[in-house]
Amino acid sequence: MRSLSIAEAAEQTGLTAHTLRYYERDGLLLHAVDRAASGHRRYTDDDLRWIQMVTRLRSTGMPIRDVRRYAALVREGAGNEDERLALLLAHRETVEQQLAEVTSHLRAIDHKIAIYENAVRPSA
Repeated sequence: MRSLSIAEAAEQTGLTAHTLRYYERDGLLLHAVDRAASGHRRYTDDDLRWIQMVTRLRSTGMPIRDVRRYAALVREGAGNEDERLALLLAHRETVEQQLAEVTSHLRAIDHKIAIYENAVRPSA
């Protein structure tokens, strides 16, 4: 099994070492990261996959408290899948609403671009 230092994990995930420590300290990870005999953190592929999921949830605007709750549910194991599903479905709905809003803004920008393109490059 692969084992990465915090610097290597930071490079792999695109996060800073500070952020990785914060994720662990704030209960966003599934478990405490393993430590080498020296006490340095050692990240596994499973850790990196979970960190990628946390990063995606955060990038889509899921509040820290909801990510923390989701992590806690996963840590608890089987039997709470309905609660996990409800949490993810609610977040999905929020993301879909944001996407629709951004798409509407993009259409307005495209409309303005078309106006300026016609003004700058009138058809022959």
